[in-house]
Amino acid sequence: MTAVPPPERARRPIRRLERATIERIAAGEVVERPASVVKELLENAIDAGATMVSVLLEDGGTTRIQVEDNGEGIEGGELPLAVERHATSKLDPRGTLDRVETLGFRGEALAAIGSVSRLRIVSRPDGAAAATGLEVVGGRVGPLFSRGRAPGTSVEVADLFFNTPARRKFLKNPATEQLEVLAAIERLYLARPEVTFRVRTVERELAVYPASGEAADAAARVLGPAFLRESFAVEGPVPGGRLSGRLGRPALAAASSRGLHLVVNGRTVVSRPLAQAVRAAFLEYLPRTRFPVGVVRLELAPEAVDVNVHPAKREVRLHRERDIVEAVRRAVRTALIGVPVGAEAPGAAAPRSVPPPGGTPSSETLPLGRAARQRTFEPGAPTTAGAPSAAPTRGPTGSRLRLLGCVDALYWTAEESDGLVLIDQHAASERAVYEELRRRGEIARQRLVEPVALRLTAVQRAALEGHPEAVLAAGFEVEPFGPETFRLRAVPVYRGRSPPAESLRGLLDDLATGGRPTPGDSIEERTAASIACHAALRAGDPVSVEEFARVLEALADLPEAAYACPHGRPIFVRLPRGRLDRWFLRAGA
Repeated sequence: MTAVPPPERARRPIRRLERATIERIAAGEVVERPASVVKELLENAIDAGATMVSVLLEDGGTTRIQVEDNGEGIEGGELPLAVERHATSKLDPRGTLDRVETLGFRGEALAAIGSVSRLRIVSRPDGAAAATGLEVVGGRVGPLFSRGRAPGTSVEVADLFFNTPARRKFLKNPATEQLEVLAAIERLYLARPEVTFRVRTVERELAVYPASGEAADAAARVLGPAFLRESFAVEGPVPGGRLSGRLGRPALAAASSRGLHLVVNGRTVVSRPLAQAVRAAFLEYLPRTRFPVGVVRLELAPEAVDVNVHPAKREVRLHRERDIVEAVRRAVRTALIGVPVGAEAPGAAAPRSVPPPGGTPSSETLPLGRAARQRTFEPGAPTTAGAPSAAPTRGPTGSRLRLLGCVDALYWTAEESDGLVLIDQHAASERAVYEELRRRGEIARQRLVEPVALRLTAVQRAALEGHPEAVLAAGFEVEPFGPETFRLRAVPVYRGRSPPAESLRGLLDDLATGGRPTPGDSIEERTAASIACHAALRAGDPVSVEEFARVLEALADLPEAAYACPHGRPIFVRLPRGRLDRWFLRAGA
């Protein structure tokens, strides 16, 4: 066979890009979505000494963003410089980066935003007779103009990415973008709780984050009202500085790492080593699928922190990072171990189920706690060597299982013809609910005799507004009951069991981040996985023999490859008789 020669390709010479193209490419380093625009503008406001910042969003920021502050303002003659790249008041002109003490310093945010939007700035320094304004459209700077305004600065960003349609089409729907903006504001508020932030849409106010002298109060505002009750303080020295903060007890652990906020010198940062140090301190207190929540703050000498690592200033590099990380781990571990157990011992789980409709819980339940690990079911049933027993149940791949008992109200133990089977209570129930949800599209609801009032965070409220169908499909009926409080009228019920009202908050947190990750990872699968997680049996729930049988029957017809929860955790672990014999050195093993 004769090879086909490749088509001839004309040589492309190396050329300089036009300035407008360079600006649009560089904008991608700073401007990714409305949330990144808001972050940059708020950082500028804080650097200008603002104590009050107001944010207006239209269509989640995709149509319009307006940020107003009461900071020191910009001199009229300096406005054209403010929208030039790498022009800033925050660094020495010689460009030394050894002691950066402001949130912004690169001098590129306004230029980058103006190159991909219709930007309008109006600013008045204290003492000036009037405010001066300037417009930038797609990188083109217009003439100066005068306006009336109180001292401070207003920045309006309209039609983001209007001149880069390829980038605009990757924006999410307005509800999702609004969620991301709120999350960005909350991160900044946790780092700078001395500033008041107000967020609103054209129609209504979304959230108020009032200035507070106590970082713990700000944390409770963001992480929920239960955080102060179920958290502990962390303090101590680190090499070259000091650590402070507040972390939730293990009972408040989240399904993702987004609930842990790291602050270095008043700057919210992403630091894998620091986050891993905090999580390592919770070792043996949290399962691998749960993450600590709270705020950890480091105050270090400015010269010990390199903030010029990431274009969007998300990451920092620390001098003596390894020593600092180890000091953080030790301090968190010491504080965690020293927390009074009181009503909640670290790692313990309280019963979360409610009685079935119209009756009390079955007396045939698996006991809760470490002391009572097994019990006999169905009086008079045959036993082997005195072991408690239950009627055989159809299990994985058609095998017959006989329930023996439960370990710590978490793992079921069962006997099959050729060995022992361990079953994760939550993972098994979660998979059963997930499969039913995918078949039916929703979970049944049970109306509450007395509605339950729940105060939701701003992000949770935005998730409720953005995903009403998913919340209803999950079996929750919710209605407004004030600016921040909602009334829960119905909860999901699955085979006579309902989760606690607090599960709504967990579902909303999951939906705010796109749902819990699943192997398939489509938004539908992620949402279904979140719903299933919050409607299923939980660790610590007392479980009847009948419930054990129903869950296994629901899983019996699934292919063996499906024997994992929607997030990939295994449901069954088999211990064949041969392996047990080898462990105990039995003859012929």
